[in-house]
Amino acid sequence: MARNARTLDEDDVRSRANPRGTRPRSKQRPTHADAAPGRVHSVDRGRYGVLVGDAEITAMRAGELGRTSLVVGDRVGVVGDLSGRTDTLARIVRVDERETVLRRTADDNDPQERVIVANADQLVIVSALANPDPSYGLIDRCLVAALAAGIEPLLCLTKSDLAPPDAVIEHYSGLDVPAIVTRRGGSLAELRDRLVGHESVFVGHSGVGKSTLINALVPTAYRAIGGVSAIGKGRHISSSAVALRLPDDDGWVIDTPGVRSFGLAHVTADDLLWAFPDLEDGAVQCLPGCEHLSAEAGCHLDAWIAQGHSTPARLVAFRRLLVSR
Repeated sequence: MARNARTLDEDDVRSRANPRGTRPRSKQRPTHADAAPGRVHSVDRGRYGVLVGDAEITAMRAGELGRTSLVVGDRVGVVGDLSGRTDTLARIVRVDERETVLRRTADDNDPQERVIVANADQLVIVSALANPDPSYGLIDRCLVAALAAGIEPLLCLTKSDLAPPDAVIEHYSGLDVPAIVTRRGGSLAELRDRLVGHESVFVGHSGVGKSTLINALVPTAYRAIGGVSAIGKGRHISSSAVALRLPDDDGWVIDTPGVRSFGLAHVTADDLLWAFPDLEDGAVQCLPGCEHLSAEAGCHLDAWIAQGHSTPARLVAFRRLLVSR
């Protein structure tokens, strides 16, 4: 052995430190059993207004939720500072399963669905009788979206001081859709009665009076109100959806931005047929791939009606909605 040489032992060996730590990686996620239940009432650039009990807090989505989207109406679990004080921020760590989802696409050729609101059980389709004129196309499409989602539709016709409602009501008589007629400065008692106990989302063109109704129903709402342009189109005023609790905790109303189009690329004929139980059994006798548009094309629904299982008006209304998709 060479002079001055010594035997190496384990103290002379340097082991490289683990830069990621020595604790084994775990796939377990925290259960957040102590998360407080809340409801999303507004969404603004990645921040969510959440009502937890009587406190209105601001929260962000926790990273563990991944790409899970959140919309107005979602019922969530929240942890962190729940005081609601200014400059405090909580975390949304859980999203409960949605009971209903109201969707639309940007247009009929766009497969990308956009969720408007979650957990609503009533869709209030607001249409002016004049200034602007009723848009049967938009009303039809909103009806399709509501019926396909299992949400009860309600037609609210505004500005009856400018035009009578008879033609519009007759147009939808075959669908048995309830209709409320309002006028400027008139009573909203009948509409309020329809909203009690429900989570109702208001949808309609800009300028038809949605936000005016919301402000009258919830005096503390302060939703911006706009008129109609010189070309008869409503101006977009509300820029985001917001859920508001009715006085005396009797229900919720959700105001949405005015829409110019309501794409239904996500709705199939079978989705719509599900909302017509009086026709659904008859459609079973149709050939596979039937579009249910006419007897000449092989649809059995005309024979089903002739046998007295439903009314011709129902079939006409169903086919009109089919075409409007």
